[in-house]
Amino acid sequence: MKRIFSNAVFPLAVGLCLRLLFVLKFRASSGDTVLYEQIAANWLKHHVYGMNVNGAILPMDLRMPGYPAYLAIVYWLTGKTGDAARLFVMLGQIAVDIVGCAFVVWLAGLLLVLGDEHARQRPVLRTAWWLAMLCPFTANYDAVALTEALALALTAIALVFLVGLSGAARDLVFPAKRRPLEWPNQIGPWAVLAGFVTGLGTLLRPEAPILLAAGWLGTAVQLLPKRRLRAWIRLVTLSGAACLVPLLPWTLRNAMTLHEFQFLAPKDSNLPGELVPAGFMAWEKTWLFRMKDCYAAAWKLNDEAIDVEQLPARAFDSEEEKQRVAMILERYNDELTLTAEEDAAFGQLARERTARHPLRTYVWLPALRAATLWFSPRIELLPVSGTVFPLAQAWEDDKVDQLVTVGLFLINILYVGLAIWGAVKLWRWSSPARTAVLFLAVFFVLRTVFLTRLETPEPRYLLVCFPALIALGAVALGGRKYNAEEEVAERKSAPI
Repeated sequence: MKRIFSNAVFPLAVGLCLRLLFVLKFRASSGDTVLYEQIAANWLKHHVYGMNVNGAILPMDLRMPGYPAYLAIVYWLTGKTGDAARLFVMLGQIAVDIVGCAFVVWLAGLLLVLGDEHARQRPVLRTAWWLAMLCPFTANYDAVALTEALALALTAIALVFLVGLSGAARDLVFPAKRRPLEWPNQIGPWAVLAGFVTGLGTLLRPEAPILLAAGWLGTAVQLLPKRRLRAWIRLVTLSGAACLVPLLPWTLRNAMTLHEFQFLAPKDSNLPGELVPAGFMAWEKTWLFRMKDCYAAAWKLNDEAIDVEQLPARAFDSEEEKQRVAMILERYNDELTLTAEEDAAFGQLARERTARHPLRTYVWLPALRAATLWFSPRIELLPVSGTVFPLAQAWEDDKVDQLVTVGLFLINILYVGLAIWGAVKLWRWSSPARTAVLFLAVFFVLRTVFLTRLETPEPRYLLVCFPALIALGAVALGGRKYNAEEEVAERKSAPI
């Protein structure tokens, strides 16, 4: 029995079953799913990267081309498109996810070696494989046609190269003799690979370079105090240039087709001529911090009527302010299209609310968004309510729903807690490990700050942090510093 559980095939089989369960029983879609599918079908059939607008295919740059390219490849291989091809799309995502899990294992091993190069790696690698295979949050997103599965895998690969870059920077400061057949521990190869994979990730999610920026800051802590400025500039230049390489075709296409110099997708996803609801979004940022709030206002805009009574009480500072919002929404609901005048009225409300409570807008609400992003049941794709509190009321309403929600809520806390434990352990072990932990911490902070500035904070945008959380958690559970006396005792007690 012990051999079965220690064999890498067993967690692979369990993880595969978990993913197939989500795909076959809890398959989901979203508004972005339809948009991605439409772009991919037009790209494959009509050779136009665009969406259908008023019966015509309009070239656009609202979404990065990575995921539509993946869908187009699946459509070409299967001869199916749209909903008919979704099962094949998801099976492909499962394969990509499992590859990403293998890189999470590699990442855990690299972190352990930075902490203590003589430590036993097998327990950590085995633990990382189990944690990656059984993570319900990453597995869940194999069952929806969105970028998450591919973005997670590419993030895991980029993290491996960036932590490897951290190790190479360490050896640049403290030269070590390289063993035969060992990977050349030089900055150049790691920097180029890290940058190129980050560029591929940017084709899926435009904010992916945050990961590379965190790597630059982490290596700066290593190299600049040792007066290795030229080496740091070299790695930044190499990785930055490599990151741009995958983006060049997209940039050239935008320049030739849309006559704009655009490396990424535009910040505001609006078609030409559409109003950017800057005032409305600024008003939302003065009260919105939970995903359920998005359903009440943000995701209804220009599509459905917005009922002032469905907005939370914190959206108003007074009854008079609520009446002002109701009057604006009454005009909006007549046409279901936000006008420039109505958007300006929301912008005025946002300025007034921010002037009254600047800390609420710039400190407390971003902090609440961060807490929501990190400590969430992550049940967006599951047929459960996601209500954790109040516990007694939720239990009374639906016991099964509450058990599933609280269970996933606790599992999420477990993964975060194990990562903190692993980070503390590595921090105590060695200086190179502290640099790697600092890099990961900077990545977490930068991504969290970026997401808290969005008007619609979705917990799925934080999933790309899970490869690092899992690797740190594996070090927490399986990592032990090398002890020569224990090693000798184990060898003596081992059967001949």
